[in-house]
Amino acid sequence: NRDIDLINTSKYRERRDYRGPSGEPQQPHDAEEAEKSLSRSEHLKKHQQRPTGKKSHCCSDCGKRFTSSADLKIHQRIHTGEKPYGCDQCGKSFTQSSSLISHCKLHTGEKPFICDQCGKRFITSSHLTRHQRVHTGEKPFHCSDCGKRFSTSQILKMHQKTHRREIL
Repeated sequence: NRDIDLINTSKYRERRDYRGPSGEPQQPHDAEEAEKSLSRSEHLKKHQQRPTGKKSHCCSDCGKRFTSSADLKIHQRIHTGEKPYGCDQCGKSFTQSSSLISHCKLHTGEKPFICDQCGKRFITSSHLTRHQRVHTGEKPFHCSDCGKRFSTSQILKMHQKTHRREIL
């Protein structure tokens, strides 16, 4: 049973357009065998769900666009209030499994991400990245109103409120 690459997924079922590992066309019986194999392994489903880079999935509530249906589904939980991932220790709930995993590290005390400059430890890689800006002086977030730069998006958002107060 050879591995068969699928070309042009949108026409997958109609044309049976299959190519082998070296690019040679495959016979229909090989294609049908491959389809069964792909279905069993869920490879086809995953292949079809891969993001294309285009934000073709649109939120019907707010219009925000996403590259994958999975990202859209997670986003829509903001509107529905759904938080399907709950902590067994304290009962706190989350919209994403990754948020629950990070949260559980609070209970265990696990901090696997270590700053190579000062040795401080963090629960998530994003917290480490944010901390490292203390050492580098990096300020990647800038205010479109005045051009001032900030190390975190949260600080930028707080700053932007000062411009709104000036208008009032």
